[in-house]
Amino acid sequence: MTDRTAPTALQTGIVQLRDVTEAIKVRIRNPAKLRNLELFLLVIAWVLAGGAMVLVQLGALQRVDMMPLQLAGLLGLLTLALHIALRVVAREADAIILPVVTVLNGLGIAMIYRIDIAEGATGWDAASMRQIAWTGIALLIAIATIVVIRNHRVLARYRFLAMAAAIILLVLPLVPGLGRTINGATVWIGLGSVLSLQPGELAKIALAIFFAGYLMTARDSLSVVGRKVLGIRFPRVRDLGPILIVWAMCLLVLVFQRDLGTSLLYFGLFLVMIYVATGRRSWMVIGLGLVALGGIAAYFALGYVQRRIGAWIHAFDPSVYDAQGGSYQIVQGVFGMAHGGLLGTGLGLGRPDITPYANSDYIIPSLGEELGLVGIFAILGLYLILVSRGIRIGFQGPDDFTKLLAVGLAFTIGLQVFIVVGGVTRLIPLTGLTTPFLAAGGSSLLANWLIVALLLRLSDSVRGRGIA
Repeated sequence: MTDRTAPTALQTGIVQLRDVTEAIKVRIRNPAKLRNLELFLLVIAWVLAGGAMVLVQLGALQRVDMMPLQLAGLLGLLTLALHIALRVVAREADAIILPVVTVLNGLGIAMIYRIDIAEGATGWDAASMRQIAWTGIALLIAIATIVVIRNHRVLARYRFLAMAAAIILLVLPLVPGLGRTINGATVWIGLGSVLSLQPGELAKIALAIFFAGYLMTARDSLSVVGRKVLGIRFPRVRDLGPILIVWAMCLLVLVFQRDLGTSLLYFGLFLVMIYVATGRRSWMVIGLGLVALGGIAAYFALGYVQRRIGAWIHAFDPSVYDAQGGSYQIVQGVFGMAHGGLLGTGLGLGRPDITPYANSDYIIPSLGEELGLVGIFAILGLYLILVSRGIRIGFQGPDDFTKLLAVGLAFTIGLQVFIVVGGVTRLIPLTGLTTPFLAAGGSSLLANWLIVALLLRLSDSVRGRGIA
């Protein structure tokens, strides 16, 4: 006898069709909600960035100058254009990343403008005007990236081209007549008498693409084969080739370009990506061992590394403080942050210009003096949100290339912030890297806005497959 309570095939089909329809409706509504949330957060970001600029003027000038505000408003329109591009070609992209980066970039411009006022720099030669111009160019490139790259997996086909591009970018500063040595580091190239670029900033993106493509294909051999020692499975000797090559490349950057921060950034990027790809702790052990070995060798072989470490350890020693290339900058930055205290002096009311390179290498202490410890924590919180969103995109990616590329790009920003903040607070030796989105520098802005565009494209692909 047929059970009257059991659903018929027709009823079951109707229920399934209704569930599918509801799921489609949710998928149709979600992109609009995401973009609306992004627009709401963007408005808040514009208010915060514009408010910071106004407070700087009131604190330092006791008046409001409309010209910088109008230029900043043009940047707001470009972020709106990026938002519109996302509505059209990446409707399911992450809604948090763009507003967070907009706030960071806006705060950086406001602080650079504040230091220009203190130094008497005006007109188009001021660092803040150049920063606004570079931000506009970076936003245009980000928009073009979102529109042109519709499927990020295409980048995996060009992994070896990305490797070649990274090598060329790293070698360019060493070309006679093209490279420029600034503050002892040969990491710049000069284009004409005015324009200079740091190609290593773009090289980190090319390396992330290459590492993701390479590890996607070599993951099995790097993660499965090997012998166990003390409970940790170590890879075969012949599988150590990639990490040794990257290690040697980073040492060459350290020796010939005298750039400690960039070499740490590149090696840290590869080390994290190979760990994510294989899940083997042995790679971390080997990598940290190579870092220790390279660091010890660099300390005894390179005089400027000894000076950096000496200035770090003995920063308050009068002989080190007064020495050429000593710890004067480090100590001034520490005193500036101490002067800011918990709540800061207020925007436009401190003296961040006393510290050398206050708008680039030392923009974190500049912000710390005028925004206080609370302001620095808020800025670090924004970076934490940005990096965590990128890592979330990676862990939810549908394929190995997406996972590795998203984690690599997000970790690059996180590691760079750690190296910079650790250096200015004397947690680690000072390296000279720029703080992403905050510090003055066109190359850094171009590279980091390009990273943002790629993360937005990756997030759209992840959500488009119903994963996020």
